[in-house]
Amino acid sequence: MVTRPLRVGILGAARIAPMALVRPARAVPEVEIVAVAARERPRAEAFARKHGIPRTCASYDEVIRDADLDAVYNPLPNSLHCEWTIRALEAGKHVLCEKPLASNADEAARMAETAEKTGLVLMEAFHWRYHPLAARMQEIVASGELGRIEHVEASMCIPLILPGDIRYRLDLAGGALMDAGCYAVSGVRFLAGAEPEVVRAEARLSSPGVDRWMRAELRFPDGRTGRVTASLFSTALLRMQARVRGDRGELYVLNPFAPQFFHRLKVRTPAGSRVERVRSEPTYTHQLRAFVRAVRGEAPIATDGRHGVANMRVIDAIYRAAGLAPRGSWREAT
Repeated sequence: MVTRPLRVGILGAARIAPMALVRPARAVPEVEIVAVAARERPRAEAFARKHGIPRTCASYDEVIRDADLDAVYNPLPNSLHCEWTIRALEAGKHVLCEKPLASNADEAARMAETAEKTGLVLMEAFHWRYHPLAARMQEIVASGELGRIEHVEASMCIPLILPGDIRYRLDLAGGALMDAGCYAVSGVRFLAGAEPEVVRAEARLSSPGVDRWMRAELRFPDGRTGRVTASLFSTALLRMQARVRGDRGELYVLNPFAPQFFHRLKVRTPAGSRVERVRSEPTYTHQLRAFVRAVRGEAPIATDGRHGVANMRVIDAIYRAAGLAPRGSWREAT
């Protein structure tokens, strides 16, 4: 494994796959994309031709059973993350699974337990955590420069006005909190360095049970407060930010979740204000390198299965506080 590239197969010709895996692999020589499968073979073949992938498979099962592969990338709809990740792990494959890790915390726990039992790597694809900007944010919060931390919040609001999109389908575990909000939840947990209690939440729906906008108020064990805001369709068309307020200053970050496109980190204290930028490679490239290091046993990952369980517990609690059921599996929803 150390002397040859990590050979990866893709489950599904998803729109995110080129940006999240195919293009980053060109910058990471330790990775080789070998195979892809889709629900329809012609779609897989078209995807493979476009992206220079040498082989197509007739089914997802064929990918995970391929003895020539070391790992799989799972960008399937949320409701299929659990089933196919567990199948892949049990077939001896490391898994890079798109966020959110599962439909709910119970599914995430099953996935994490399987990874631990098999001794294989399960990484939740929160790519932003592997960019140097995330480490810089954490460094500022931990430095004491902001004083005693009082409040942490994050927003992930994007315009996705496509009612037929899978993100609006309850049977596929969709919703604004699942798709965009999982970033905000992970951001608040990361910057607070603790697990929150959900105090209250409010949702606006696109259809019964499916949130297009969600806001949750949080409280941490030491009394700090928090807030998460997420939307796929609201008056806040585009808002990606994080804020940490202390009794001696404030940290504000514009676009902490995809900083390669543009970001702005601002610190304001009684001593004055400053703006920083942390320039580096795309978040997805950092993530793929971290995945390789984990597979090779060189370094642990920040977003493993247990991280996914903790994130999904908060997401489940927000849905309950908003009067909605946590997302179920595809079989349960149908």
